[in-house]
Amino acid sequence: MAKLTDYTRYEDAQAYANSPALWELFEGDRERLNIAHECITRHADGSGRAAVRIAHADGRDEILSFDEISAGAARFAHWLDANGIQPGERIAFMLEPSLPFYVCLFGAMQTGAISVPLFTLFGPDALRLRVDDCKPSILITNAEKADLARSVEGPRVIVADDGLLDEIAKYPASYAPRTRANDLAVFQYTSGTTRELPEAVKHTHRALVTLMFAALYGTGIRPGDEFFCPSSPAWGHGLWHGTLAPLGLGVTTGTFAGRFDPVRLMKALQDYRITNMSAAATHYRMMKNSGKAGDFTFSIRKLSYTGEPIDPATLDFIDETFRVPACSMYGTTEIGVVLVNYPGADDHEVKPGSLGKAVPGQTLQVQNPDGAPSVPGVIGELMLWRRDRWETTKDLAKIDEDGYFYHCGRADDVIISAGWTMSAVEIENTMLKHADVKECAVIGVPDATRGLVVKAFVVSDRAPSDAFVTELQNFTRERLAQHEFPRLVEFVGELPKTPAGKVHRKVLRDREAAAAAALVN
Repeated sequence: MAKLTDYTRYEDAQAYANSPALWELFEGDRERLNIAHECITRHADGSGRAAVRIAHADGRDEILSFDEISAGAARFAHWLDANGIQPGERIAFMLEPSLPFYVCLFGAMQTGAISVPLFTLFGPDALRLRVDDCKPSILITNAEKADLARSVEGPRVIVADDGLLDEIAKYPASYAPRTRANDLAVFQYTSGTTRELPEAVKHTHRALVTLMFAALYGTGIRPGDEFFCPSSPAWGHGLWHGTLAPLGLGVTTGTFAGRFDPVRLMKALQDYRITNMSAAATHYRMMKNSGKAGDFTFSIRKLSYTGEPIDPATLDFIDETFRVPACSMYGTTEIGVVLVNYPGADDHEVKPGSLGKAVPGQTLQVQNPDGAPSVPGVIGELMLWRRDRWETTKDLAKIDEDGYFYHCGRADDVIISAGWTMSAVEIENTMLKHADVKECAVIGVPDATRGLVVKAFVVSDRAPSDAFVTELQNFTRERLAQHEFPRLVEFVGELPKTPAGKVHRKVLRDREAAAAAALVN
């Protein structure tokens, strides 16, 4: 009998994708399910088949097998039991992708404890906020971060080194999980500033099943793919789409460890013969800006991206470099992935810059302020039908005549100046077409006459000058509208970004507000 993984076409997704068909991909059922078993243990057959390929920033390649991770996770699970850890307790770990990372991630979930991945670049404030929120019994990190971890009150700090692996080696290499499908498995923190704690999203073991809609139709994963996701597994994209989804289907995945380097990524894509990659928009832009893509040979057949829209210049780079369309998938840590572009579906047109169409079973609509559906081409609020009502995504969007969705920025990224409504994203995308603009972020800043005016923060290798500012202003207004251009331009060395790689416009807005307040005082 055919499974969902046997189909690749858009038409088949609409016909066959449903909840019962997703459950057929797993050994567990609606009563009993364990993520670690589904992602690792059931694929550990003694063959030594690769589960994870890790491209280290220093040039090293590390390959971990299903067998190796399965044995280590089982031993770690027994170690947790021996140390009195009970189901429902939180085990936090602040580690780069490595054998200890996967051993801890899956070992904790096997026991019924809750895994809490934490970003390795967290400072003391960010770490303390999350530890205070989830109250882990144990915090596992590396030697470099041990002092930072110990400065936070509460958890027992364990250093994940060869000593830990030696300590757990005395325990059995198999473990029988007893978790229910609705037991909590993962606490996932969204990216945010250190002084504003994003709420932890709490995932059960059955979330792995729901995730497969995004895996099959957002990243296009199928058995036989050589997959890679450079996003950190401390965040939703890297953990769920880059780690759990491919492993759950028995697909070898790849990841990046250490400070991101686009050239190192491209070498890994070449050396690992990657056929399917899902990355953040920033990763593609950095590959373009490196100017080194021509030095490598790629085997890519499917590409997807998330996090934010990709500007047209980077889309052109992707077309020229990889010769396959870049497929957007849209969602958030809270709502999951709901709009996709069906990578690998030969009967689905990928429209450049679009978010695609709904995941099977999801209903979305662009609405006017009065709640009525927006007509094609008109920007409105993107709404999701869930729990028998419309729920806001807090994003703006528009649809075209064919029912494709297009992202038009966060609701708070709209700039209303002298009565004109402008999209920060649209202005950014236009400015990024200028040959001398490497990165750009646009916000609205207060103005006594117009209420708000557009200010652009520009990263460029070209020397700042008044002439350059005028050139950028004219370049933008000629391509958009006479009123739609940055009246203010500031050249910066880099843009603030969330740990997940998105441009953090809120940081820029806060800086401008603080500067304005200082002038008043």
